[in-house]
Amino acid sequence: MRNLITTKGAFHEPNSKTILDHLKKCHQEGFWMDITKPDDEDMKILADCFKFHHLTIEDVQHRGQRPKLDEYPGYRFMVMFTAVWSKKGRLETDEYDLYLADDYVVTVHDRPAPLLDELRKKIEETPEIARGKPDFLTYLVIDAVVDPTFDALLKLDITIDELQDSIIESADPEDLRKIYELKHSVTQLRQLLSAERDLFQRLITESLDDQELDIYYRDVYDHIIRQYESVDSLRDLLTGAMDVYLSTVSNRLNVTMKTLTVIASLFLPITFLTGFFGMNFAYLTGVLEPPIISFWIGCGVMAISVLIQLYFFRRRGWI
Repeated sequence: MRNLITTKGAFHEPNSKTILDHLKKCHQEGFWMDITKPDDEDMKILADCFKFHHLTIEDVQHRGQRPKLDEYPGYRFMVMFTAVWSKKGRLETDEYDLYLADDYVVTVHDRPAPLLDELRKKIEETPEIARGKPDFLTYLVIDAVVDPTFDALLKLDITIDELQDSIIESADPEDLRKIYELKHSVTQLRQLLSAERDLFQRLITESLDDQELDIYYRDVYDHIIRQYESVDSLRDLLTGAMDVYLSTVSNRLNVTMKTLTVIASLFLPITFLTGFFGMNFAYLTGVLEPPIISFWIGCGVMAISVLIQLYFFRRRGWI
């Protein structure tokens, strides 16, 4: 699906002819074309209408790239990533491929991008926000790609808090699996944000000549720095949640072992008494006559031994 919108707010769902017409006058009114779930026809448009290098088109087709900014004659090819919180409660990343020219910008991505759709509607309703400048339109698009990561990190923070509460109440192996899964995703996102940070630092220092626009891109760079620092903090929280899980399981095991040890200790004197006086020696059987009295004497001795042990355990703080 393709959407094209100009800096003056004109919106189209373009075919090849419409795109070529806008390319002829893009120096007068720049445009932004957004492609979602690109198919073979979209790839043909990128190659035939825009004349983009075949290496960039291969990157778009195969995806799975790393954040980068490559220079080509007349345009730059940028790869960026956005973190999203899926409906399954997982932290995932979406890849965005951007073609940045002086008079237009092209974005390509696989999944729907609500913030980009919202930006397109704003430009259509209020073209003034693009200031009639293609380079400022490019900034708006890049900013809309970067910002969704904040929402994903906020939901991740809430999920980690809920995990910690769940672990404290009742540690479950499913919680540990969730921690490992999130930690892997956070580590991957940290690597991507680190590369994007370096990318924008290079973009600001080497590629921007407009001082006014430089201020806006520095703001985007600041957003990436904040996201990177948040990911670092969340990774530490996940490590802390894992420590809490292991401590909780260890404490539960200690309580269980203490309970079993107390029960075994209580039965130790009882077992000794029943075993000793149950031996078939004439002397013992003679002493224990008559049987009714000896039975109650034996029960009383065993009960007293248990009470003495309980008193001793209580005094030592074991129970």
